[in-house]
Amino acid sequence: MAFEGLSEKLQAFTRKLRGKARITESDLNEMLREVKLALLEADVNYKVVKEFITNIHDKALGSDVLKSLTPGQQVVKIVKDELIDLLGGADSKIAFSPNPPTIIMLVGLQGSGKTTMAGKLSNLLRKQGKKPLLVACDVYRPAAIKQLQVVGAQLNVPVYANEGEKNVVKIAKQAKEIAISKLNDVVILDTAGRLQIDEELMQELKDIKSNVKPHEILLVVDSMTGQDAVNIATKFNEDLGIDGVILTKLDGDTRGGAAISVKKVTGKPIKFIGIGEKLNEVEEFHPDRMASRILGMGDMLSIIEQAEEQFDIEEAEKLEKKLRKNKEFDLNDYLAQLRQVKKMGSFSSILKMIPGMNKLNVNVDDKEFEKIEAIICSMTNKERENPKLLNASRRIRIANGSGTQVADINKFMKSFEMTQSMMKKVKSGNLDPRMKKMMSKLNLDKMSDEELDDLANKLK
Repeated sequence: MAFEGLSEKLQAFTRKLRGKARITESDLNEMLREVKLALLEADVNYKVVKEFITNIHDKALGSDVLKSLTPGQQVVKIVKDELIDLLGGADSKIAFSPNPPTIIMLVGLQGSGKTTMAGKLSNLLRKQGKKPLLVACDVYRPAAIKQLQVVGAQLNVPVYANEGEKNVVKIAKQAKEIAISKLNDVVILDTAGRLQIDEELMQELKDIKSNVKPHEILLVVDSMTGQDAVNIATKFNEDLGIDGVILTKLDGDTRGGAAISVKKVTGKPIKFIGIGEKLNEVEEFHPDRMASRILGMGDMLSIIEQAEEQFDIEEAEKLEKKLRKNKEFDLNDYLAQLRQVKKMGSFSSILKMIPGMNKLNVNVDDKEFEKIEAIICSMTNKERENPKLLNASRRIRIANGSGTQVADINKFMKSFEMTQSMMKKVKSGNLDPRMKKMMSKLNLDKMSDEELDDLANKLK
């Protein structure tokens, strides 16, 4: 999970601060020393760490924060604001040309994930109403063109490739003409990479830049390489001039040093992040949301956006109509809802984006949900519609069919019965007043410790 180690330490730091009614300069220095070590362990650039700590220290002392009535909360706000600034400050989006097509040139070293990212980016932009064209400009790497064609076919996005042509400038120009004739408003150039930065690679990219004049040059770098990613970004920016960075494999980078250092060191913003291997696992980068995630303050906006994108409206309306007709929530409904949520990503990653959930220490094993899906799929349709049919012999059959134990089925059915009961209460409006109050509060980080403890007990 991205930023895992750093996130744990920074959250421990903010918890200490929130609980303090009085903070001395000595307390602050001691705690900032812990933050400094945490950032260095996360492979954040040393100069960046030094400036970050100095800024927090000066702002906390300079505005009489330590003498205020809520010094802990004010220092937490300073930490969050500085982290947002470190990650880039404001969102940085693609500057689309008023005269289409907008040409986006992806550059980077071999193995950084350029070709897959070209597909992911085309998929994301298509969801935003664009009509992209992928262009194979890597004429050196074996099967590079074929890989892009396969990605394009999976996404149903057109790919232009001239396999007999070795002049990449000519290929890019041809692609631009085709995009104009086919009304493609975005052209994504998948350029060649090398194992290391060399003169030949840079000259080729400079030739494309000067002849095709891309509107955006985005550097694709592997975030797991840490400070090497920052060094690569610096070199590409100095030699070629880039407009932004795309970090791949951020989901596997437990440290996060590249994400935190790259904007401050290069001056170029992170525009997109790869958060998984699937072709839909890419996000626009939002510094404020990422800072909130790192500090354990949640990211409800991203959850809402993912839900709007992934949830099937027809399925939701079908369930609503069913409940309105006083029909009972059954295992078919449960399975449908489970699959809807799965489209948003892992359950553990979703929980981490809910404000306050880090305080509850709720552990979710995604494999348990795969087990539940296998159990439901091993039932007959009649059993799903009427779970009361599940006697001992049927449960043994389902256990054998799903590769689970009868005890697993018993445990799940108890949980499902609680869900059924909750759905009845939601439908009738007959909820516990305390639960109504909690459900009405999306900002769980604003809850008191007593309310969070109460919710934690209900979830156990």
